[in-house]
Amino acid sequence: MALTRDFKETVRERLQRDPSFREALLKEAVECFLAGDVETGKSLLRDHVNATIGFVELGGLTDKSPKSLMRMLGPNGNPHAGNLFEIIGRLQEREGVHLEVRAVR
Repeated sequence: MALTRDFKETVRERLQRDPSFREALLKEAVECFLAGDVETGKSLLRDHVNATIGFVELGGLTDKSPKSLMRMLGPNGNPHAGNLFEIIGRLQEREGVHLEVRAVR
């Protein structure tokens, strides 16, 4: 059965109108990175950026070219840890959230 709406479009619209959903997606991206699932983490960050701030504005905040940021978070991208944490930090600032890590056994 065919879907009547593009899934990415539905997610993008929800991200634009729902701050708690944006926070949850950012948190999930960071949790993926911490679990070693870099590809999923990059994909979730890319979706977050595309639906909210956009790569042009993120480039202005990070002093990096939007194209470079798109490549970093793309399927073949391999961002340095410093760049990745800078992106996450800027997104946290923009969302007004502060993610914390805690150890769980």
